[in-house]
Amino acid sequence: MIWMSWRQFRLQALVGALVLGALAAYLVVTGLDIRDAHDGYLAQCRATGDCAAALARLVGDYRTRLLLLAGVLGLVPVLIGMFWGAPLIARELEAGTHRLAWNQSVTRRRWLAVRLATVVLAAMLVAAAASALLSWAAAPVDTIAGDRFGTVNFGARALSPIGQAAFATAVGAVTGLLMRRTLPAMAVSGLLVLVTLFAVPNAVRPHLMPARHETRPMTAEAIDAAHGLGTLGSAPVLKGIEVPGAWVTSVSELLTADGRPLDAGVFDDCLMQAPKTGATGTFGDSSPCLAAHDLHLDIAYQPNGRFWTFQLLETALYLLLTALVSALALWRIRHTSR
Repeated sequence: MIWMSWRQFRLQALVGALVLGALAAYLVVTGLDIRDAHDGYLAQCRATGDCAAALARLVGDYRTRLLLLAGVLGLVPVLIGMFWGAPLIARELEAGTHRLAWNQSVTRRRWLAVRLATVVLAAMLVAAAASALLSWAAAPVDTIAGDRFGTVNFGARALSPIGQAAFATAVGAVTGLLMRRTLPAMAVSGLLVLVTLFAVPNAVRPHLMPARHETRPMTAEAIDAAHGLGTLGSAPVLKGIEVPGAWVTSVSELLTADGRPLDAGVFDDCLMQAPKTGATGTFGDSSPCLAAHDLHLDIAYQPNGRFWTFQLLETALYLLLTALVSALALWRIRHTSR
């Protein structure tokens, strides 16, 4: 069974190996380029004494490229689910070749389990290799930027892609089993995996561990450090609030000393009709006007030190979903007509 499964899968495996080889070559060149640039910037900063600015330029030079690479690799599980998972069973059912296998001594469940295990393991190996290469290439920039929890970066590095690939393969296989047609199964499984990859970082990941909280007084200087002033609905908020070395998961609206939201009328008055004080900060006279109301924010965040814990938890979640989807396939195949 294992030999037969490999024979049927070898063309897809070959294509995957060729794509992985091309990706590996590009990432190795990129990684060496980043390291050369890193050494060059360090040499410059030793001469000028301004290492912070030099390293910030390094991050700026490569941030966009690495983000695009992470985005491309983030789509690998979708492609695996479509082109490896969906045809796995649907192609057999569509062509009728499953009847030959089911008339042999091998049970339906064993037939499905071996085929599914073969492709899931191959998908996990490909994802692990791609993730390791990207993590290595981007390591100098990641260390300086400290953005380990960025939505796109987190899902394309370390362990999470391995769980994503396993889940995508299982989803593709069970979709093909249920739909019995290859092309519709490819489309539906791709959509299901894409929705899951969007939902997990936005709806699940922030709640994998209880967040830490910080109450931050909103002095004029703290307000000027924000990226913008605005409203969420009718609630006054500050945009772009950061905690150094951490992933900010939520920021409250502007709160007064007694914990109540700042009145929207007061906020608008400070934006439009603030008393002239000659303030030269980012928001001019609006900052001291707002600070005079003794405001604060409640900030929920996850420290960067929890990165590997989150990676393990998210990977375990994907593997649990893989097991559940595989169990559904093994149950369903007993009730699939010939």
